[in-house]
Amino acid sequence: MDIGDVGFDVLLGVAVRAEVDSRGVYEHLSRRVRNFVAKERFAFLAEEEKKHEEFLRKLFKRLYPDCEMRIPEDLRVPLPAVVYDDSTPVTDIIEQAMKAERGARDFYLSMARMAEAEGNTELSVWLNYLANMEKSHYFVLEGELEMARNFNEFDTYWEMMHAGP
Repeated sequence: MDIGDVGFDVLLGVAVRAEVDSRGVYEHLSRRVRNFVAKERFAFLAEEEKKHEEFLRKLFKRLYPDCEMRIPEDLRVPLPAVVYDDSTPVTDIIEQAMKAERGARDFYLSMARMAEAEGNTELSVWLNYLANMEKSHYFVLEGELEMARNFNEFDTYWEMMHAGP
C-alpha cells in the first residue's frame, strides 16, 4: 500500500491496528519474562501503546466527527508484523518488535509529511510526536534485548533478582 494514495481516515484506522497489535506483543512479553524489571518495562510499553490507540481514536473523532473508524483485521502497510507463539525465544520477539517500532516510526513520519503537504500543521505535529514516541520504544527494546542476551541466566543464579527493590 502506498500511503500517499490513502486518506487519513483509513491511515488512522491502520495506525490503531498497529498499536493494538503492539500492545499484544508487549503484554505477551510481560507474561513471559521472569525478571521483574523487564516485566515492568514490557507492561509499561503495553500501556504506552494503549495510550497511543486512545489518542488516535480521539484524533479520528476530531477530524471525522460523523464517521465511524474502520480498523483493518490485519495491517496493509509496510509495517513489519511480529510473529510469535509461546515457544518463540524472547530475544526473537524483541528483535521483531524493534523492527515494528522502527516501521511505526517511519509510518508516522510519512503521515506527518502528508499532513504538512496538505497544510495541516497541527496534525503533522501530533504525528511527529507519535513517531518520536515509537523511536523511544525502539531504544527501550534495544536495552532489553541487550539485557536478555547478556544476562538471560542471571536470574537463575541470583534468587533475589525477583525480590524487587
